[in-house]
Amino acid sequence: MMGETYYLRTLDDFAVGQVYKHYPPKTVTDSDNNLFCLLTWNHHPIHSDQEFANKSAHGKILVVGTYVLSLVVGMSVPHISGAAIANLEYEKVVHNGPVFIGDTIRAESTVLEVKPSQKKTDRGVLYVETVAFNQNDQKVLTLRRRVLLPRKIK
Repeated sequence: MMGETYYLRTLDDFAVGQVYKHYPPKTVTDSDNNLFCLLTWNHHPIHSDQEFANKSAHGKILVVGTYVLSLVVGMSVPHISGAAIANLEYEKVVHNGPVFIGDTIRAESTVLEVKPSQKKTDRGVLYVETVAFNQNDQKVLTLRRRVLLPRKIK
């Protein structure tokens, strides 16, 4: 069960090697994809024109990659960055496979590094890798990010 304490994890609550399976998964709808296209001005027809998409390599509409990235990061917030002071860096974003309307995305994050700040002892940087899969357990996205988190006040 998800409680408010998930959003209060400090740097001291993490250890290298921990794996967090983010819940719940999300089925991507046509509305999700269309709205994201409209909000971000991504008007490429591969994301919105069925006739265009039918003639493409995949033969159907592709979900916008930056939507998948945003979705997966959002899924990780309760476990990883709910108490964040700041998101510092996104790196090694890899679109491992296509995402289509109707795919159900799940994600999990692995803690790679926990680094207390030497200058400001009330905070530190958490480094994680998050991987997303579709309903067929095919990897669709991988990313790494650094998050500035507070430390527990002792």
